[in-house]
Amino acid sequence: MTSSRQSQNWLPTYLGLGTVWGLSFLFIAWANQSFSPLGVAFWRMVLGAVPMLVLAIVSKGNWPRDWRVWLKVAGTSITMNAVPAVLFAFAELHASSSFAGIMNGSTPIFTLLIILLFFRAEKPKPNVLVGLAVGLVGVLLVLQVWNGLGENDPAAVAALGLAVLLYGIGAPYARRFVSPLKLDPNVQVAMQVSMAAIMLAPFYLAGPLLVHPLTVDAVVGISLLGMLGTGIAYVFYYGLMNKAGSAVANSVTYLSPVVAVLAGTFILGESLTWNELVGGAVVILGAAISQGYFARRS
Repeated sequence: MTSSRQSQNWLPTYLGLGTVWGLSFLFIAWANQSFSPLGVAFWRMVLGAVPMLVLAIVSKGNWPRDWRVWLKVAGTSITMNAVPAVLFAFAELHASSSFAGIMNGSTPIFTLLIILLFFRAEKPKPNVLVGLAVGLVGVLLVLQVWNGLGENDPAAVAALGLAVLLYGIGAPYARRFVSPLKLDPNVQVAMQVSMAAIMLAPFYLAGPLLVHPLTVDAVVGISLLGMLGTGIAYVFYYGLMNKAGSAVANSVTYLSPVVAVLAGTFILGESLTWNELVGGAVVILGAAISQGYFARRS
């Protein structure tokens, strides 16, 4: 009974976070109607920084004064925020939001790959290697590797691959160099997103502010993407981590691709191929195996 009550406490947050992050790919598609990829990324960070800055100030978090701390957090900002945001927006100009969401679901697989190659601290467990292999098979299925890249635009595939690879680098980098700093989570996220906006500003302002006339969908999309998907979602994430632990919080990665596919199919009218459906399921399965989900369940 106690376990059931505990799960009921964090389940709404879990479902909310997975839904918000899954809908982010729909929001990007809407924002792309009026903004360039740089514009989508810039306004996403600006609007995402606002609620996080307010939260950090209200919670009276301690802001670091050592410039070396800011420099380390900037590394996370580049790999986890600024550059991937541009790449995902660019990719969705040439590929469906469903495809982008499925590829994003492979983030845990690429993270494990980077850890095994460059951040090795211990011998990998068998489930990690099995999950990695299963997940990579899923990625190959999504990409239709037996048919070149199938109907997938090479530029979109390259952009999504680089974005997910940067996520894979950013997570272990943050774990090794930023986590030991013991920063207040609200302050850290506010720092990351704010610095990403500052980094993107000169590149965005050097070009056109709009590439097409502003539409209602674009305004709604960029607003929800920034304030909800980039700002408030982090509040949900840390809240979920506090209630249910990091394992449950990180498993939300399994839910967001499903939401992305449903939103792309039923709201944007995107077509979904069999290999994307099967490959996406295999990617999620591989991520679950590698993170020891089935071992914990048993």
